[in-house]
Amino acid sequence: MTIREFFLENFAGDLEYHPRRAVVYVVLGIASACAWIFAPYETRFTPMPLVFALGSVTLFAKGIFLFRKSSEGLGLSQQQLTKLPGPAGQKNLPSVRTQIAQIIQDFGTGPLLLWPLLNFGKDFDHSWSDPPRFTVFLSGVVLFFLGWLFRRLTSSRSD
Repeated sequence: MTIREFFLENFAGDLEYHPRRAVVYVVLGIASACAWIFAPYETRFTPMPLVFALGSVTLFAKGIFLFRKSSEGLGLSQQQLTKLPGPAGQKNLPSVRTQIAQIIQDFGTGPLLLWPLLNFGKDFDHSWSDPPRFTVFLSGVVLFFLGWLFRRLTSSRSD
């Protein structure tokens, strides 16, 4: 498996139309954003609330993609796209444990990929001289790979 296939499988591999799952992702995204919004102002720009803020972005975005019927097959090659089953033959959902591991991985994707946005925080709040970029990035890496590991462990048990 190439590195490209690895990331496509992890980021876009389970994007198919599923409204109930989309609601879960949107609600979790909003709840994660609330953890940042309702944090005391003194601690709002510390690593933990920032991880929740960036994680909420990816959960909410994935929820939007799960609401869209046209998002099924995102990241697939043309050959794989033609082999997709019709709406009546969609693949079964993974187990609840696997889905929870996927949510952890998707949450960790936010800080992992969006940590450069912290540089823009200095433009809005000039008193914020040293954003915790490395800590947020490291938290994203740890969450992403924990979710990946749990997903691999739970999917091998269920097969």
